[in-house]
Amino acid sequence: MSNNIFSDKEFEHYSRHFALPGFGIEAQEKLKKSRVLVVGSGGLGSPLLLYLAAAGVGQIGIIDFDRVDPSNLHRQVLFDGSQIGDAKVLAAKKRLEGINPFIRIETYEQRLTSGNALEIISGYDVVADGTDNFPTRYLVNDACVLTGKPNVYGSVYQFEGQVAVFNYRDKEGNTGPNYRDLYPSPPPAGLVPNCAESGVLGVLPGIIGSIQALEVIKIITGVGEVSSGKIVLFDALTLVSRNFTIKRKSGNPLNGERPTINKLIDYEAFCGVNTAYKVKQLSVEAFRSLQAQGEKYQLIDVREPYEYERSNLGGELVPLARIDSYAKQIVRDNKVIVHCEMGGRSEQAIKQLEDNFGFSNLFNLEGGIKAYLAKYQEDLK
Repeated sequence: MSNNIFSDKEFEHYSRHFALPGFGIEAQEKLKKSRVLVVGSGGLGSPLLLYLAAAGVGQIGIIDFDRVDPSNLHRQVLFDGSQIGDAKVLAAKKRLEGINPFIRIETYEQRLTSGNALEIISGYDVVADGTDNFPTRYLVNDACVLTGKPNVYGSVYQFEGQVAVFNYRDKEGNTGPNYRDLYPSPPPAGLVPNCAESGVLGVLPGIIGSIQALEVIKIITGVGEVSSGKIVLFDALTLVSRNFTIKRKSGNPLNGERPTINKLIDYEAFCGVNTAYKVKQLSVEAFRSLQAQGEKYQLIDVREPYEYERSNLGGELVPLARIDSYAKQIVRDNKVIVHCEMGGRSEQAIKQLEDNFGFSNLFNLEGGIKAYLAKYQEDLK
């Protein structure tokens, strides 16, 4: 490989890489010529993008439809308070170009879907999955298998994280397992809460996302051993990591003995999002009107005490974990409005109450207290 591919300023930027035994100019040139797509620029995507950019990945694609929110800042270290409300992909691009002006950043301010995934992913060498929901994880996995791209997976939940490399083809041409070999089917819709509902230790995505970046660099450069065929579980409270072997399964519908999937499917339906049991919704405008008219109702807040103390609508505080034990105190002759921060936990609470106790007068406040206070801030307590 030629040594004149790097400018003098690039030599200065990558000097510590050039000095690494077994890495040097050859590995750095592979990074410069590589293309990596990062799906999601949040908690996992932030460290991923920061370290891939700093390391010199020549072209980085970022796909994310979200905007910077104050609740992001404790873990999404790519952003700062001056960028609240900005599109994440544009805020990320500006930050990364400041870290390394020698690379190219491609942005996709949109949701990754079955309609665009194959086209976008086919333009990259490696995909790093920084998403936090099951439909997108299966979509990324399937698109990577169908396009023959390695998928560097990460996930976080409260104090625990996972990392794995899926669909990796080794030097002998053997393809490793993919996400469907580990999780053949998704959990029931609503069973696993997201970070907004369950919380996550801010430093944890930084650790897991950095490991993902490390695996991406190893895949590109060929330096070190890629973590294909295993999943790493990390416990932040004990600093203990455990490795579990993953093997390809003959029944995998993508690349097993009798494949049944040869194109991308409806992943929200596959994960039960569109087909899940629906509860009755009440818009914040309708709730406001109900209040103004003096109609009798019961308001139940299923968030945690620390959330209630920060802001509340004066409802009865009954955290989701205690909702069944509170059933006898819920009225049946008036409307009962149940809410949480954004609507997910309250919807789950209603499902439990309807399934276990036969309630028919429960309404979910659409968008939760966040949507209500965004429109009626004067009600903040």
